[in-house]
Amino acid sequence: MLKSMSSRLLWGTTALGLMVPFAAQAQGSMGFEEIVVTAQKRAENLQEVPIQVTAFTAAKVEDAGIKSTRDFVAMVPNMSFDESFTYLNSFVTIRGISQLNNADAPVAVVIDGVPQNSQKQFKMNLFDIERIEVLKGPQGALYGRNASGGAVNITTKQPTNDFEGFINGSYGNGDAIDLSGGISGPIIQDKVLFRIAGSYRQDDGRINNTFTNNNVDFVDHDYSVRGMIKVLASDNLTFDFRASYQDFQAGGLYDAPIFGANPLTTNSANIIADPQANIEGLTFGNIFEATFKFDYDMDFATLTGITGYTKLKEAYRGDLDFTSALGLGQAQDLDTKLLSQEIRLVSNADQAFRWIIGGFYIKTEKDLFTRAWLDVDGSRDNVNDEALRAITRLGEDRNNAYALFAQFDYDVVDNFTIQGALRYDRDKRKIDGYDNFFGTVTPQSGKKSFDAIQPKVTLTYKFDGEKLAYATYSTGFRSGGFNAPGVMPEIFEDETLQNFEAGFKTSWLNNRLIINGAVYFQKVDDFQIFFVDGPNAAQYLANIDKVDIFGVELEVQAMPIEGLELFGSIGTTDTEIKRNTLDPTVVGNQTPKNTKIKINLGFQYRMALADDLSGIIRMDYEHRGKKYWQLNNVDIQSPVDLINARAGIEGDTWGIYVWGKNLTNEEYYGDFNPSEYSGMAYDIGFRAQPRTYGVEARYKF
Repeated sequence: MLKSMSSRLLWGTTALGLMVPFAAQAQGSMGFEEIVVTAQKRAENLQEVPIQVTAFTAAKVEDAGIKSTRDFVAMVPNMSFDESFTYLNSFVTIRGISQLNNADAPVAVVIDGVPQNSQKQFKMNLFDIERIEVLKGPQGALYGRNASGGAVNITTKQPTNDFEGFINGSYGNGDAIDLSGGISGPIIQDKVLFRIAGSYRQDDGRINNTFTNNNVDFVDHDYSVRGMIKVLASDNLTFDFRASYQDFQAGGLYDAPIFGANPLTTNSANIIADPQANIEGLTFGNIFEATFKFDYDMDFATLTGITGYTKLKEAYRGDLDFTSALGLGQAQDLDTKLLSQEIRLVSNADQAFRWIIGGFYIKTEKDLFTRAWLDVDGSRDNVNDEALRAITRLGEDRNNAYALFAQFDYDVVDNFTIQGALRYDRDKRKIDGYDNFFGTVTPQSGKKSFDAIQPKVTLTYKFDGEKLAYATYSTGFRSGGFNAPGVMPEIFEDETLQNFEAGFKTSWLNNRLIINGAVYFQKVDDFQIFFVDGPNAAQYLANIDKVDIFGVELEVQAMPIEGLELFGSIGTTDTEIKRNTLDPTVVGNQTPKNTKIKINLGFQYRMALADDLSGIIRMDYEHRGKKYWQLNNVDIQSPVDLINARAGIEGDTWGIYVWGKNLTNEEYYGDFNPSEYSGMAYDIGFRAQPRTYGVEARYKF
């Protein structure tokens, strides 16, 4: 196993290294554009930020055909995205820290300055996007609780003072339709601006249920609309209003049972099985979001306030045993309301001493209503028949979280900077509910607070205007909480993390070659893990006492000739369970859902074909190393190699493309639950998407 991983790492490093001499032959003035990011709450050149950040500009989003969260995560080292169970459900893992079902995420997700604090908000359709920034490593000092793995900062395109718009359409196998469009311009010239954008998806699916002979990964509909108004009240005061709505209905719960192998001793993660449930899964719901933001330039600093409100509903109905036999059905209704407020004061950037101070508050109300019923005829409608009801469970979570934070940067000399940050988070949680298990009612009521101080210190040395090295000590904190009524343990503890990191960022040959990298070591206390309890229709969380994580990252971009871009990255994450009271036999193992190595390689070539006409061809290769699904490390998914390609012709305002994803039609699981950790008699796996392909057209005006 070690030899295989080493050979992959050597192969990937060699491939990346070939870019360097190739790029060194480049002549001329071409180079990569400077990317400005807001990773540290202020506009900065990406190459001057002492954090490993993978950034996608609007042009990169279009060129790579990024339409969803899955698409950009696939290109980020040491980051994975597993889709599972319901339409909105996903598990993101970054540097070994994983997202958990019905729990706080390990990655802070921020859209236009507003935190997305529900797990169900990370899987999203991406349209009309200005920039995506992925910050790796704990970002608790500025982003707060639940940023122990990193942060994702997404900026949508803003209202403009000139009329403009776009239309985009795609058609793919499975009769998949993906449409988006938008328009922007002034309501009052130079004073009040607007932007409206929307998307629509429909898909007949590609994964077949062998019992019903219907595709289970269908999307009946998924439409979104987003509107923004920007008011330029004065030279130094701006107001932004933003609202969005999404409605969806799609397949779900199409885990496949894996028979014919001993689940206790056999690695079933590579036995690809087809869904066969007699109750076909369905997910439906909607999300409403509203935001108000103001920026006030006070000459010496900018005062910003951001208020966000979210109302999210997701419900599912489906099979509980996932087989074609009559057994049990399951249903869950999730209703979440989020109200957040951030206020911060950011000093001007043109001074040796720069600072940020602020405060944050979020109120969360989450109601989770779960049922299991006797399956008598394979109908989802039996969920409403109380005579067939086996399990009823209601949990009402109430959460109030507060934070104060500050950060400073001080240029000791022109090329040496000290950065310090400190944040205090306090999370007050309360739960009320009950569990009715075959007529036995167990009430639940509890209160608990979790808090943490998150410091960060970074030393940055700039060798010149294009090269720097940094060393960082940073921390992360993921709040604990309550499991559902009747589920043990009743409380899972908060997770804390210490990160020690050294890295570099370099640009060469007039920005035609960019090489960034880092090495990091993390110590995690009370590492949070997720289990499924199938027979009891329950999901619950627990803790591993201590986990160590070690890894490296390397990202390279090269432009050897005009129009040709080469890019690649390598990320390794080695996790080790150091102590586990829950199960001492797993000490020394990898943590659940960890992938030890990930390699990305690709190229893009844009060439002139005629006046105002160009061609583009792009290919992306992703290698995912072995994936360890659970604590005992018995079920290990073999390495997966994925190839995506895209080609087209473009004019000044239009483009026509053909595209394909997973071109070699790799078969693998997007999620996998061994029987030892689900309480079922067999393992179950959630199929990932097979090969998809189609055509796309785009028009801008």
